[in-house]
Amino acid sequence: MKPQHLLQLIVLGAIWGSSFMFMRIAVPQLGPEWLLVLRIFSASLFLMLISRFLHKPLNAQKHWKHYLFLGFFNTALPFLAFAYGALKLPASILAILNSTAPFWALVIGFIWKRKPISARAALGLVLGMGGVATLVGLGGFAVESDAIAAVVVTILAAASYGLSSIYAEFAERVESYANAHGSLWAAAILLAPLALATPTPDPWPPLATGYALVLGLLCTSTAYLMYFKLIAAAGAPAALTVGYLIPLWGVLWGWLFLNEPVGWNTALGAGLVLLGTALVTGFKPQTLSRLLRFRADKVIDPSATSKSSS
Repeated sequence: MKPQHLLQLIVLGAIWGSSFMFMRIAVPQLGPEWLLVLRIFSASLFLMLISRFLHKPLNAQKHWKHYLFLGFFNTALPFLAFAYGALKLPASILAILNSTAPFWALVIGFIWKRKPISARAALGLVLGMGGVATLVGLGGFAVESDAIAAVVVTILAAASYGLSSIYAEFAERVESYANAHGSLWAAAILLAPLALATPTPDPWPPLATGYALVLGLLCTSTAYLMYFKLIAAAGAPAALTVGYLIPLWGVLWGWLFLNEPVGWNTALGAGLVLLGTALVTGFKPQTLSRLLRFRADKVIDPSATSKSSS
């Protein structure tokens, strides 16, 4: 991997990691529903402008069912669940729980597609769930039932990402940019009734609105563009390692800007989740050294992979 690609990877992890901080700030004023509506519609409009400039068609008549599935399970449902979770949970915990998506992909793949689970992956699943238990049981949430409900809702978001990843393995092949753009518009259509049924905040909070637009324009649409560009330049294996950076940045942003404490339980829980993720996904320490030497001419077709993130 060239130095500029490594820098792009770090910046992308920082952007996606900051999304939990912005949600945590904006959602108490806007509410989960309006935060989601502003985020999705601003991201959709931005990608529509970019697609016209790049001449990238959606072919919605052909792929509309595919877009609707991804729009619901990979965008609308997890984004809404994370927004609800942000009412009660620190940004650092949201970022760490987001990283459990590979665990749910493992379980869903076993139940839905009868995919075997190796001993290594099973150990990763146990460690990851131990990390979640450490975060919840020792993080002060046990005394608040609302916080426990927020943890469950947030884990539902990660499970929805896991379901989407299993679906993507056998779904029709659609170019990655079209996947992102089409699924965002599908999510916008699905959320339109929610926007009409939800009362507007009174008074309307302009600062929280700005954070919601940052979520849409920076953490969603711009981050998607950066991710697909990184795949084309450095390859999918290198780009996918951003998943290990997101929780680290999420914890850092929460500590720096929200004064969230980083206790031993947070460090231990995050470490167990990341170690479990590495085991489930097959990531090995020597893989990192190979990625750092990865040549830009070894490009993997962007249509062969997809990425889920808040």
